[in-house]
Amino acid sequence: MTTICIDCRYIGARPSGIGEVVQGLVDWAPMLAPDLRFLLLRSAGRSTPLSTARNVAEVIVPHAANGPATMWWLRHVVDLKGVDLFHAPANIMPAGLPVPCVVTVHDVMWLTHPSWCRSGVRGLIDRAFYRHGIRRALRDAAALATVSAASAGAIAALAPSAAARTSVTLSGVSPRFAPVGGMEGRLAALGLAAGRRHVLTVGQYAPYKNHDGALRAFAQAFAGRGDVDLVLVQRMGRGASALLALAEQLGIGGRVQVLAGVAFEDLLALYSSAAALLHPSFCEGFGNPLAEAMACGCPVVTSDVSAMPEVTAGAALLASPYDPGAIAAQLRRVVDDAGLAEVMRQRGLARAGELSWRRFAEANLAVYRRVLGAGA
Repeated sequence: MTTICIDCRYIGARPSGIGEVVQGLVDWAPMLAPDLRFLLLRSAGRSTPLSTARNVAEVIVPHAANGPATMWWLRHVVDLKGVDLFHAPANIMPAGLPVPCVVTVHDVMWLTHPSWCRSGVRGLIDRAFYRHGIRRALRDAAALATVSAASAGAIAALAPSAAARTSVTLSGVSPRFAPVGGMEGRLAALGLAAGRRHVLTVGQYAPYKNHDGALRAFAQAFAGRGDVDLVLVQRMGRGASALLALAEQLGIGGRVQVLAGVAFEDLLALYSSAAALLHPSFCEGFGNPLAEAMACGCPVVTSDVSAMPEVTAGAALLASPYDPGAIAAQLRRVVDDAGLAEVMRQRGLARAGELSWRRFAEANLAVYRRVLGAGA
């Protein structure tokens, strides 16, 4: 039986956009392809099986998915005998694999805009690491997959020779994301005041997420009124501290709250009750919070560049991420116009219904079969 090895080590305890993508793949691919066998590489931090499908085997790998053991020595760390195809789903292509490799390149920011990714000494190290792994993928992968047409276009512009090997495998959204009501107690436990509305921003603190711009836009939109707060869901750290300091400078310090490590049920409550999701990124491969918010009936205000217009497909209000005033105007529209907000909710729910993990898995399986057929 033909065996596909998928690196699933991004699926772990800490929420991860790539982890969500890989989970969507392993939830569906084994069931859709009973003629194939799947070998899943599992993180040592994961205590339960990734799949219960009969055509799945798993092996625990005690090395980071984005570390040097993966980049240079994976063929020595994992026994790939009997494997016919390897899928690297997290941008980088391991060196020296003895089988054809499919690489999912979510975006090429590390090559085109490295300053958007991470700053400081760690940023310099990561820049060298990811540039090396992504360039190898663009040059040597048997096939490339990417999660939006926008990312496919960016890949083609950067590496024209990779365009013919690139397929769009549009990301999905889990059915777990759905509107919920009656969550006042849960919101109160998070520190949200009763009777006040909130704009929500979700995602890690990274320059490309433009959270500074989100604060500036929120301040322009609502500085003169006290009935709307801004809630950011992100890991606490120096980035969160910098945002809170900026909020004080902008005069909205008492109306900005950072929540770290919220439970899934809390995230549902935040999405479902938010006046809007504010997501003004400079670039996204896909942008999971966009799909999650729409699936929960939350109106979306996002950027008019990169993958954001494609993912929201007419369901969101768009503005330039470089123009806080334009973002502020769109925020005021949705917060102050109940009729518009309801139209956006319905459009968002409809669009989210089109973003299927099953279709995502089917698209990846088509890539696998194409590569395997070419090598037969």
